[in-house]
Amino acid sequence: MTSTAQHTASDIKDLSLAPEGRRRTEWAERSMPVLRLLRERFSRERPLAGRRLAACLHVTSETANLAVTLQAGGADVALCASNPLSTQDDVAAHLVKDHGIKVFAIKGEDHATYYDHLRAALAHRPDLTMDDGADLVSALHMIALNRLDDLAPPVRAWVETLSPADRKALVAGVIGSTEETTTGVIRLKAMARDGVLQFPVIAVNDSDTKHLFDNRYGTGQSTLDGLLRATNLLVAGSTVVVAGYGWCGRGFAARARGAGANVIVTEIDPLKALEAQMDGYRVAPMAEAARVGDVFVTLTGNVAVIRVEHMRAMKDGAMLANAGHFNVELDLAGLAQAAQGPTHVRAFVDEWRLDGKRLFVLAEGRLLNLAAAEGHPASVMDMSFANQALAAELVVQRARQLTKDVHRLPRELDAEIARLKLGAMGVAIDTLTPEQLRYLASWEMGT
Repeated sequence: MTSTAQHTASDIKDLSLAPEGRRRTEWAERSMPVLRLLRERFSRERPLAGRRLAACLHVTSETANLAVTLQAGGADVALCASNPLSTQDDVAAHLVKDHGIKVFAIKGEDHATYYDHLRAALAHRPDLTMDDGADLVSALHMIALNRLDDLAPPVRAWVETLSPADRKALVAGVIGSTEETTTGVIRLKAMARDGVLQFPVIAVNDSDTKHLFDNRYGTGQSTLDGLLRATNLLVAGSTVVVAGYGWCGRGFAARARGAGANVIVTEIDPLKALEAQMDGYRVAPMAEAARVGDVFVTLTGNVAVIRVEHMRAMKDGAMLANAGHFNVELDLAGLAQAAQGPTHVRAFVDEWRLDGKRLFVLAEGRLLNLAAAEGHPASVMDMSFANQALAAELVVQRARQLTKDVHRLPRELDAEIARLKLGAMGVAIDTLTPEQLRYLASWEMGT
């Protein structure tokens, strides 16, 4: 386990990094005016007073501003990382030292430490959870269903010390949750479909002010940023294969093309493939794209998108990266069985030898934009985390009315976030005239 600093029941790398983390967080806050307005209101109204909130999110400067906003609203916050490589250690130190927030996160933590930190967040005994990938909620449901063998060893060992009554109380005490990302929402909707979801969840990712901006502009820019920081690659003239044309894939494909790349899109959805074709990209199956690509980036949320048969077809020196939430989109287990390596050649780059060719895997197949770069720009996370804060407030306000299902944030709140963001940007828009309102409300007016 990495050498850590223990403070206020936290587990972080080094408390002395707090001043740099404070400066980084304050810099991000300058670009987060909507969250700032919510923090001011939360400070006055305290809508989360008395609530214990456990959050499993990327521990970044933007997340720090969300955590402070939740604390301002009265919540007792515990935060763990949602990815072993995404933590900014100075930000973690700042939250612990300057705000007294419990943080369990260390950049580069191993598998056991990652899940021990998840255990610590669960031990906070939250009545409200906040996820980016549904790891917290999934653990709670394995406990509820008594599927302890499906828990990671550090979590299982702790749960086994609890009595059946304590386990039941741990899950029953959660009034609701929020989920940040596409991958997590997919998992949660599967739980709801199977009738096992134990409490209501707000799918923050379904908000327009989240996925249309965070996924497209945020993932698009930050993934390109991670690729450049990891490799110093000249993108212009290279062939970049983008696996998946959802909002994240759309965003990255546009940024790669803007940097001069020849972009190939692979898809399994005919509608998205058609859209990519009409957006001017070459669309091809992965088996075909594998032979010509220089860089491969997966953004699908699915498993084994690039497999060993694809890797065998790749040219010498091909680079493989992932910008989906979990490190399952590249078949790294299959690669490890078929190839020699890895050889660490530079930060976030590992070389594998397969059939006499070199393949380079970036950031261990984990989120490239957070492992090798800083994640999304603060300006776009302003809207995403405004959704998170409002979703937490909504769960508290409507805990008794919300069913055990996956819900989206009301559209009026979504529109209010957009209105506040436009105002902060100094952008004015038109409003409907009375005549236009009458026309839209009427079925009798025609040509």
